[in-house]
Amino acid sequence: MSKEAADVLLRNGLKILDIPFTEDQIKQFLIYLAELKKWNSAYNLTALKTDADIVIKHFLDSLLFLKVLPPQVKSIADIGSGAGFPGLPLKIMRPDIAVVLIEPVQKKALFLEHMQRMLNMTDTKIMNIRLEDIRDLLVDAAVTRALFSVGDFIGKAERILEEKGVLILSKGPKLEEELRGLETSAIRREDIVLPFEKSIRHLIVVEKRSQK
Repeated sequence: MSKEAADVLLRNGLKILDIPFTEDQIKQFLIYLAELKKWNSAYNLTALKTDADIVIKHFLDSLLFLKVLPPQVKSIADIGSGAGFPGLPLKIMRPDIAVVLIEPVQKKALFLEHMQRMLNMTDTKIMNIRLEDIRDLLVDAAVTRALFSVGDFIGKAERILEEKGVLILSKGPKLEEELRGLETSAIRREDIVLPFEKSIRHLIVVEKRSQK
């Protein structure tokens, strides 16, 4: 796929999702795409190789989180960020939000640092550490894409949330069995169709439980 075709695909996907964008944001995504492909050939950062797959299944998929992100959120931790998903696309579209990218694999953390420099991102921090080892971090929202089960993510990530913070997960077809046995009164769910795909993403928002 040519750079121009990737550009058109991204723009059309954003329009389908009704997400406004600027020309600078499109340029940032195209830089991200080029750098990810370059690094991926050497370091195998993602199993997705084609421009179309990266635009749809990484960029647009990550931006689905914007549909459920509470308006008061000023800081986000992306847990198990990998090659930057969903954290970097969210930062591109919401530069006003402070983002912490948490990634324990060193080669992936190095790529995230490289992208931070390439995209000249401020209020962006990369932590080459496991979630379990984090100390002294508090954010308004913690996000992840399919890395944890819902119950596991609540148990491990809730402690880094500010009061009234939220956990947001993107889940696939096994969601129902993950929700069995969980207290669901503080869990909100939104089902969104990924543009150009038949697949549905289940966006799960979990409010932080009150401390007793």
